[in-house]
Amino acid sequence: MRKANRQQEHILVLPEDRANEEIINGFINNLNINANIIEVGRPSGGWKKVLDIFVKAHIPELRKHPKRIMILVIDFDLAQNRLEYIGNKIPEDFKNQVFILSSFSNPEKLRTEVKKSFEDIGKTLAQDCFDHTETLCSHELLQHNQNELIRIAPLVRPFLFDSNY
Repeated sequence: MRKANRQQEHILVLPEDRANEEIINGFINNLNINANIIEVGRPSGGWKKVLDIFVKAHIPELRKHPKRIMILVIDFDLAQNRLEYIGNKIPEDFKNQVFILSSFSNPEKLRTEVKKSFEDIGKTLAQDCFDHTETLCSHELLQHNQNELIRIAPLVRPFLFDSNY
């Protein structure tokens, strides 16, 4: 796992599975992204495990590292209430530091529908963020992330993109 400087603003991403990790790696590998500020945890093997790891290990860590932004990358598996369920596990004082992003079903279905590799999905999502476009973000399996993206964008834009941004 690549380590970011925890004394500076940084992002820690917890992926549910290898497919989500590959999407994250594609995002990080976009040339516009400042990859040095992003850490990616090991795939946990399920959304409940991501939540458990977050609650047990990372809530105490957030208290030590107030400049940390956390992103939980999970599959919704078509469960409409998953965002609310996980959101209710986030302590109120961290609601502006923790974000939940997902495919509404799973990354494999998204890959099939958009006809891109997981890494290319990540690169396209990074380019969307950089260009302020919604080429892929508006896809029906990702559009439910819109509110989380609106919340996170002003927090990470100042340090997420290469200094040429």
